[in-house]
Amino acid sequence: MKRVLLGTLGVLLASTATAAEPQAHWGYEGGHGPAHWAEIDAGFERCAAGRMQSPIDIQGAHEADLPGIDFEYRAGPAEVVNNGHTIQVNLAESGGIEIGDERYPLVQFHFHTPSEEKIDGKAYPMEVHFVHKDAEGHLAVVAVMLKEGRSNEALADLFDALPSEGEKHALAKALDPEDLLPEEHGYYAYTGSLTTPPCSEGVRWQVLKQPVELSKAQIAAFRRLFPMNARPVQALNGREVLESRS
Repeated sequence: MKRVLLGTLGVLLASTATAAEPQAHWGYEGGHGPAHWAEIDAGFERCAAGRMQSPIDIQGAHEADLPGIDFEYRAGPAEVVNNGHTIQVNLAESGGIEIGDERYPLVQFHFHTPSEEKIDGKAYPMEVHFVHKDAEGHLAVVAVMLKEGRSNEALADLFDALPSEGEKHALAKALDPEDLLPEEHGYYAYTGSLTTPPCSEGVRWQVLKQPVELSKAQIAAFRRLFPMNARPVQALNGREVLESRS
C-alpha cells in the first residue's frame, strides 16, 4: 500500500484517539459534527476534500494472500485518559505488530460507539482501535469489533473506573493488549485516514473479521460518557478493499 509521510503524526499520537487535540472545537453532533469539520478549522480541510477517508463500509472485499499480522504485544503499564472525544489507553511498553517485514510499535488504543467501520452494512455496538506508529511516523490501525455478550474480563478494570472528561489515571495492574484480541486474526485491509480531525490520510487499516464480546453493562458504562462518538462511513472513491484468506 502507498505510504504517505504524515508530518504531524508525532503531535497527533501524543494527544487524542485518532488525531491531535486541535485548538478548534469539534464533536459528533450539530454544527461541530462531522459534516462541518472542514469548516471549523483550515487544518481540517482534508475531512471534506480527502479521497482516502475512514471509516468505510466493508463490502465486496477481494480475497488476497495478505501477510498475517504478527501480534507481539506484552503486558505493561497503562494510562487511561478521557480526552473529551473517547476513552484512550496510552501504552509505552506493550510491544507492537509485524505485517510482512514492517514493524509498528503500539502507542495506544481507544473506543468508538457505535462501531465506525461497518461490515456488509452492519455496525457493531462498539469498536476498539489499536493505533501503531513506526519509526518513520507511518500509522497502522488494527480495528476490532465489539459485540454484546459475556462480560469482558480483560476490560473489567478499565470499564469499572472510566475517568470523567479531562481526567486520567494509571491502571493498578499491568495490561496485556493481546488479551483484548479475538482468537482468529483474519482481516480486511485498506488505505484510509484518521477518523477525527484533521483526517490525515495514508493510514494503513486492518479490520479483524472476528468480533470480541463485552457485556451490556460495559457498553452502557462507556455510553454514559459517550452516547455516540463515531464518524459516518466515507466514500471508497475507487479504493480496493482486500480480505485475508484466513
